Amino acid sequence: MKNLKVVLGIGVLAVASFFVIAADHIDAPAVKGGTSDITDFYAFQGQNTSNLVFVANVQGLLSPTATASAMFEEDVLIEFNIDNTGDNVEDLVIQAIPRNGKMYFFGPIAPAQAGLNSSIMYTTNVGGVVDITPYGTNAITSTRNGMSFFAGPRDDPFFFDFAQYSAIIGGTASSFNSPGADTFAGTNVLSVVVEVPKSMIGGTGTIKTWVESKRK
Repeated sequence: MKNLKVVLGIGVLAVASFFVIAADHIDAPAVKGGTSDITDFYAFQGQNTSNLVFVANVQGLLSPTATASAMFEEDVLIEFNIDNTGDNVEDLVIQAIPRNGKMYFFGPIAPAQAGLNSSIMYTTNVGGVVDITPYGTNAITSTRNGMSFFAGPRDDPFFFDFAQYSAIIGGTASSFNSPGADTFAGTNVLSVVVEVPKSMIGGTGTIKTWVESKRK
């Protein structure tokens, strides 16, 4: 990971601080459209059942045209938080931040501090780097120390029938249809994906996990 210190700048990173911004697909116009706008977070067991997969999707409602020019913002840190002791405080973090067409990952590692502010854990030897996949090309992945990494555009996997939901809330319908209408069909997101051996997470078998976007 020595190259990353040069790319990001050691002096800047040593004092860099980030604060939290959170959102969803449609709300929060102050952050809509940028990397700080989280659409969804997924955590699940991998096809290799010894691994866990963490996925953060950002910049929702991207049309195919908009996806071609969509980029991860270099002043926004994506941070996966993992509580393996049950106290609702992160014991480990996995950080992802882009530089010059690549996504750099740090962790899982104990954070310098818990809570809303973060410093990039650039001195750790745990993590990896992957080229950000351009829109319309095959997925680029990389592996290191048993971990796997991806960053780039994907079709939005979230299924939600917003029109029927509105009808239910408005009292003109009592339930969802089967099948429903996929409101997000044809739209894309930017995804950050990391697959991690469970042995790196620790704990007793149950974890709590959440994701944050933090702007410098």
